[in-house]
Order: sequence, then structure tokens, then C-alpha cells
Amino acid sequence: MDMIQAVIIGIIEGFTEFLPISSTGHMIVASKFLGVAETDLTKAYEVIIQFAAILAVMLIYREKITFKKIDLWMKLLFAFLPLAIVGFIFKDQIKTLFNVQTVAWMFIIGGIVFLVVEYFYKEKETHVKDVEKVTWVQAWWVGFAQIFSLVPGTSRAGATIIGGLLSGLDRKTSAEFSFLLAIPVMAAVSGYDLLKHYQDFANANWGAFLVGFIVAFAVAYGTIKLFLAFLQRFTFVPFGIYRIIFGVILLMII
Repeated sequence: MDMIQAVIIGIIEGFTEFLPISSTGHMIVASKFLGVAETDLTKAYEVIIQFAAILAVMLIYREKITFKKIDLWMKLLFAFLPLAIVGFIFKDQIKTLFNVQTVAWMFIIGGIVFLVVEYFYKEKETHVKDVEKVTWVQAWWVGFAQIFSLVPGTSRAGATIIGGLLSGLDRKTSAEFSFLLAIPVMAAVSGYDLLKHYQDFANANWGAFLVGFIVAFAVAYGTIKLFLAFLQRFTFVPFGIYRIIFGVILLMII
């Protein structure tokens, strides 16, 4: 992986990780068109840029990462459990789904789901508008919805946001709960990958890795800020439309 490829993939990771458009799907497609082979060294690089994205979330929500917010973090860990259990049990079957065609169809299906949910979604005073007031039942529903993100192209952010909307959270709170839930999820996934590929860092292009880390962090930080501002005025409909268009284009060119 050269410097240019590292920067492009870092931008894609930072921009797509927290938007409901599937970072994994974009990474698979980008790697294919950039000619980046799925090697152990590539996996090691993905660990690096995922940690950068985690760091961006932690910096933005640093005031919530304290023992005073233990109730919130217990709910987040509770929401993390369904994905952890199902992902561990079916990890071998999930690996077989990592191909462009699966990504394309899941982009389309996910886009349709967003459009349908937004069509029926109504702003109500009863919606939870504070991430710290999310109930245990709502946390469970978000966690259950997150299981669908195991299929590449579905989007972890997309699945959890849909789960939040359907369980009674408003748009902004759904997004914020999704961001915070990414911390234990991505920490666990990246930590597991790090244990598997730590020896590959010896052969890494550390210049490219460092630049990719910085790029992924900066782009993720900016994307989260802009996304939250976007949700103050708009809906998720543009993301649903984008997903469908992107999926259709993929089916046409593969």
C-alpha cells in the first residue's frame, strides 16, 4: 500500500464510519478499484485507521467518558452484547459475505429501509432527546438492530440509527447513541484484529500508516460534527437515496 492509497482509504474510513452508508462496504469497493489486495498488512492498516475513528468520537464526547456516566455506559455495553455474541458464533459464515455483490444489494435494501422509516417517522414530544435518558429496552432494540450490520453493506451506523428511530429516539439522539456505541464495538473489533495481525506491523510502511491515521482522525472528527449539525435541519432521506443509487451503480459495473 502506497501513500496515496493510504490517504484515500483513510478519508473513506473517516467519512463513512459514522454515517449510515457503510464504511465496510465503501472500503471493500475502494480497495477493489484501487487494486489494494486484502492482505494481513492491509488488515493491520485498517486497525490503525479504525483506532483513529474511535479517538475522534472519544474526543468529541470526552465529557461522557467518566465514571459519573456509568449508567449510560452500562446500557451501551448491554447494546453491544447481541452483536458480540452473534458475530462470534457466526464469524466464519459472515466472512463469506464479503463481496461487492452483497454490498451492492445491502446498500439498496438499507436505502429503502431508511426511506420507509422516514416516511412514517413523525417528530413527537415523547421522543427521547437526550442520549443519557435512553432506556434499557431502547438500548436493547438498538443492540438487536446492530446485528444486521454484520452483513457487509448494511452499515453499523445505519442499523443502530434505524433501531434508535424505531424504539422512540429522535434523530440526533439515535445518531449520538450510535456514535458512542461505536466505541466498545470498534475497540473490540480493532483489538481482536490487532492481536491477530500485530506481527504484520513489523513490515508496515509507517509513513503511510501515520498519515492515514491523521487523515482518518481529522475526517472522522469533522464528519461527526457536520452530521450532527445536518440532523438539526434535515432527515435521513438523502442517505437513503444515496445508498440506493450507489448500490445500483455497483450492480451495473460488477
